[in-house]
Amino acid sequence: AGSLMTTKLSQPQSTLAKSLTSTSTNAPYFKSLESTEIPPYVTNCPSNGLCSRLPPDCMTCNTNYSCIYGKTATFDCKVKPHVHCVDENNQEQENFTINMTCQFCWQLATSDYVCTNSTNCMTVSCPRQRYNATCTVRDHIHCLGNRVFPKMLYCNWTGGYKWSTALALSITLGGFGADRFYLGQWREGLGKLFSFGGLGIWTLIDVLLIGVGYVGPADGSLYI
Repeated sequence: AGSLMTTKLSQPQSTLAKSLTSTSTNAPYFKSLESTEIPPYVTNCPSNGLCSRLPPDCMTCNTNYSCIYGKTATFDCKVKPHVHCVDENNQEQENFTINMTCQFCWQLATSDYVCTNSTNCMTVSCPRQRYNATCTVRDHIHCLGNRVFPKMLYCNWTGGYKWSTALALSITLGGFGADRFYLGQWREGLGKLFSFGGLGIWTLIDVLLIGVGYVGPADGSLYI
């Protein structure tokens, strides 16, 4: 009876031991897989460069709530995992500070971000049309808040039409509708052609309207 009890007790203990052994050997295996996964942002983070020169996507900074808008302030930052950088003495570091202007990303100058363009709005209209754009801050610019933000912008796309060419055609061959044909306005061009430029009156009016930029390309784009 004693040997039978010992045998029955030893079976669950051996099973438990196997499960513990299995768990302990598998845990490092999963950890090693996680540690070898490289986040996508690492490709944009130069290795062994100055920490203060890293792109904003390579670091995490604490918001300085005491900063004054428009003034330069110091922010405490830390590099993200798998990112390696050094200080001025070529010593690797994780925590560092950067100086940047206290302002939100959407308050930056237009040269500090890139926005999507629209070719579906009219640039020559009164009032001038706007469109909803999605803007992204450039990599080397630091700012507060979201680095991708919406913004209402004026229509500013171009179809490749030159103002100087349109004006020259209006002056020289405007009586035959060459300027309107060039701008893609076929109906007006045919009207000028068969009316001899409205007996010269339409031609003079078009020279003035194209000269001041009131008459533009038929697709609604800007001159170049």
